[in-house]
Amino acid sequence: MRVLVTNDDGIDSPGLAVLANVAKEAGHEVTIAAPSHEYSGASASLIGHEIDGRLELTAGRPPGLADGITAFGVRAAPALIVFSASYGAFGDPPQLVLSGINLGANTGHATLHSGTVGAALSAATRHIPAMAASMAAAKPVHWETAHEVCRRALEWIEEHTLVGRVLNINVPDIPLTRLRGMRTARLAEFGAVQAAVKERDQGWVHMSYEEIDADHEPGTDAYLLMRGWATASVLRTPIHDVRKPRPPEFTTGAAESDEVVVTVERGRTRSAGAGSEA
Repeated sequence: MRVLVTNDDGIDSPGLAVLANVAKEAGHEVTIAAPSHEYSGASASLIGHEIDGRLELTAGRPPGLADGITAFGVRAAPALIVFSASYGAFGDPPQLVLSGINLGANTGHATLHSGTVGAALSAATRHIPAMAASMAAAKPVHWETAHEVCRRALEWIEEHTLVGRVLNINVPDIPLTRLRGMRTARLAEFGAVQAAVKERDQGWVHMSYEEIDADHEPGTDAYLLMRGWATASVLRTPIHDVRKPRPPEFTTGAAESDEVVVTVERGRTRSAGAGSEA
């Protein structure tokens, strides 16, 4: 299987090598394409540095990467890297995308903002199975624990059909001998930290960030992670919600026979004959 490995911490992050090595040991054809610099919090952004319409590639290789794995640094957000890869930007399109291993947990509804998860969701929207993996430490030490958890998670993906979904894995930074195992978990109310406005004045706002006490949310990813469990949650790509209330609708006086051709570009809409932009 062709596997693309990316992240949001950048091409030099050791977490990339752990995830890529797991895939290579499983017998897959592995390519790394990761941002040339950190893109944490980028979500599924399609921001990239283009020169004459071309994404710029840079040198880089994460420490500890096994021989035989090609690595690209890309001056782009991870979701754009995955999006480009799905069209063959780094060789034949991948059949699986692995994103991470992120430096820091990606739990709860805060996964919405994660560049690591955003890259995996970008793959899923292109009908490519994907996994996002994170470790609950800014400077992880126990990479052997993450290696084992991701190895087992990859085996699960190989045995299941993951269409339009992402397997989100979080691993505590503890010795493998102390790991209690891995549990299926629902998302916590927010995530590892909670934001608040500390001060504000004309022209500026001062935000503060505090770790969340997950004790009141048993069964969530944040709760289990704090208690020595690796967690696994399945996330879905954006879907149409058919539940009530229904979105607003209206009609105009335009005749149904009027031919209107609309071209949608990134950030704007053009309607032929109307000359409109948004």
